[in-house]
This record gives sequence, structure tokens and C-alpha cells, in this order.
Amino acid sequence: MTAPLAALATRISGRVVTTSEPDWDSVRTGFNLTTDVRPHAVVLPAHAADVVQVVEHARAHGLRIAAQATGHNNGAHRDLTDALLVDVRDLREITIDADARRVRVGAGVRWQDVVPALSDLGLAALHGSSPLVGIAGYSLGGGMGWLARKYGLQTNSVTALEVVTADARLRRVDPQNEPDLFWALRGGNGNFGVVTGIEFEVYAVSDLYAGALFFPADSAQLVLRRWFGLAPRLPEEMMTWTSLIHFPDDPEVPGELRGRPFTVFHCAYLGDAQTGADLLRPIRDLGPVLDTFATVPPAVLADMAMDPPAPLPYLSTTALVDRITPQALDDLLDAVGPDSGSPLSLVQIRQLGGALGRQAPGAGARATIPGSYSVLALGVVAEAGDEGPVASYLARLDDALRPYRVGEYPNFVEQPGDASRFFTPQTWERLRAVKTAYDPGDLFQGNHHVPPLPHEQAVNE
Repeated sequence: MTAPLAALATRISGRVVTTSEPDWDSVRTGFNLTTDVRPHAVVLPAHAADVVQVVEHARAHGLRIAAQATGHNNGAHRDLTDALLVDVRDLREITIDADARRVRVGAGVRWQDVVPALSDLGLAALHGSSPLVGIAGYSLGGGMGWLARKYGLQTNSVTALEVVTADARLRRVDPQNEPDLFWALRGGNGNFGVVTGIEFEVYAVSDLYAGALFFPADSAQLVLRRWFGLAPRLPEEMMTWTSLIHFPDDPEVPGELRGRPFTVFHCAYLGDAQTGADLLRPIRDLGPVLDTFATVPPAVLADMAMDPPAPLPYLSTTALVDRITPQALDDLLDAVGPDSGSPLSLVQIRQLGGALGRQAPGAGARATIPGSYSVLALGVVAEAGDEGPVASYLARLDDALRPYRVGEYPNFVEQPGDASRFFTPQTWERLRAVKTAYDPGDLFQGNHHVPPLPHEQAVNE
């Protein structure tokens, strides 16, 4: 450990981890094992005051700062060799105010830490498909979950954030305090400071009708065609998606699914079972081999997507599309369908619309998601260096969807790139203006980077 890092270690209650530490690799590694993030050092703060010390140290020594909690989507970071990776996994305090329907958590808390307790109280949060994802990172990028067509993105249910900014100040940011920064943090990702705590609204949901219909893999065209015809007529209280899934041959997978491909239809409906069943009859009439629908508490949604519970080496691609025509469906299935020879583990198509397409009053920088469907595909790389087959089929899917693309959802994009493509020109310029006001030296590097304005432009404005 260098002398400056050793000095930092004496000033904080948490840890400074460098290449000489035995847990260096495990600490810096994220959820996607194909990424190789190599920062200057990793800092594990024990509380927000430690983060203040880290910011002061980075400024004094010409270093940058990137933050993470669970390591999801860390592949979108640029080179971090001159950055301190601030891993907030140990900031894990949780407060639930059931009467006010407000939750406050430390930035290291995962959804699995709060969803069951909320469910027991008859409350639901706007979490996504995996309980292992960190609440803060998910919220800063948008947060598109099971209840999103009714309640919108999680980032717009955020009511306050606690963040250490580039001047080494711990600020509470909300609509009344630093409103421009509050706007930018809700969708602009980790470019404006290190978030140490987050407060958000949750919703009264005692139970809902939810589950999955499993069809043979070769039913993909029939199921998808029926679903695409039905989806525009479904109420916004209902979120549906359909996936082509090849389950791994793993003891953790139920025996009837293990090692086999399926076409799987998922749904969560904020309504009664009879109405939900009536709405879904056109899909169920196709004859699933397994039907898991039931009236369930909100906690069931956390695992309903059956996301992998442990880190994996994988490649992925994603797109937002305005429509999927019959020709687009044929092209998609030719590219990655059950008869294509595809090695992909997952091709997931989520229905959008409803509240996802409406800008709510007071929304943040990520106000809406364009398009009618979100497509996410990934394939596990079995051996290091053998990425070709997976990459080839992901490229085929990209080609099939290209005529229908209207954008990308940044939480699903796991490669560095020009982050301006995620926003309208007006939103992008406002994000850069806020960045310039709070971090003109570009200290903070979100995993989709928002740069400050050039000095001359900032002065003129």
C-alpha cells in the first residue's frame, strides 16, 4: 500500500483494499465475471463520514472516484486505473415507515433485504427482476420493475438522497434542497457524487395475481404472436413479458426445468385472480406445460423471473423497440429462436407503455422509457476467451431488431459508450450543466459517464 493510501486507511473506519491484499480480486469483481475492473484501489467505507474522507483524498491526489454496491453493470465503467472504487456494500441501515409508506436505506442495501419486510406490511416497492440488485444503483439509473406500467420507474419514486459531492460535503438532496441535483441524480447515474443513503416511496399492495406459463421451446412463435396481439389491450395494472430461456443443468434449478429450453410467459397483475385469468385466457388457451399463477403476496415477485443467484461470465445486448411486426418476429426467431442453434441462455421481451411512457410531475432525468417493448438477451461464456459463439448470436439479434430500435435502457447496457444516446438533447445538456455546477473537475465517474461542459461554454452560460 502506498503511503497516501495508508494514510487514508488510518482516517476511516472502513477498509482500503489494494492489489497486495488477499481479497483484492473478490472485492473488485462484479456480478458479470467477464468484466475486469482494475481501479487504483477499492475503499469499503463503514459510514458516510468515511466517504467524505475518500473524496478529500481523491481531490488531494489527483484521483477519480467510481462507486458501486453489488457490482451489477460495472462493465460500463471506463478505465478506472486512476480511480478509487468506493464500494458501499457496508452501508446497510434500513428504516421503514409503514404509515408514511416511506423507506430509507443505506446505499449498500439490496432489494432482498427490504422486500419481504415490506410484503409483510402489505407494501410493495418498485424493484426489478433480481432481489440481489442494489437499491441505490438500480434507482439512480431508472429502475424498471414488475409494477412499472402502473407506477413508473423507481427513480421517480425516490423522495430524497444523501450524497457526498465533489466539495466533500454530505448533502441531503430532495425537491426543496438542491432541486437541480435531485433531478439529475434520478436517472443521471453516479456522476454527481457518492450516494450514501436513499429514501423512496412504496405502495399499498397486499396481494396480486402473478405467475408464469411455461411452454415448450418450439411454441415460441405461437406464444409470441398471440402475446403481441394481446399486449396493446392489457391494462397498465398488468405487466407482462415473454422469454426464451434455456435453463442450466444445475441442481438449484427445479427438476422439470433443469437443462431444458422453454418459452415462458410472465405476468404480474394488480387485480383479482378472476379478472387476471380472463385477461390472460388467450395465452393460457395455448396449453402451457406448467402454470404457476396464483394470488400471492408482493414478496413473490422478487424471485419470479428466476434470475441467476450467483455471478456469471456472460455477454449481453439490449434494445428498446417501438413495435415487433410479424416480419420482425420471424427475423428475431430466425436469429435466436429455438431452431437457430443459439447458445443464448435468455432472450427476454418486456412490455412497456402505461406509466413508463408518461412523464410524471417532478420526474427526474430518467422520466420515461420510449418504445413498446424492451429486449434483453444474454449468453453465458463457458470458457474464458471463447466468447465468439455468444457474441455472434447477440449480433444476429441486434441486426434483426435494428429497423425497430428507438433507444436503449441504460441499466441494461453493460459496455462503455456515449451516454448522450440515452437522453433527449435537452435532458443531456441539463445533465451536463448540473455536472458542471457540482463536479466541474469530473471527479465522479458514473458507469455511464456524463461529462461537465467545456470551461468556455460553462463560463458563457
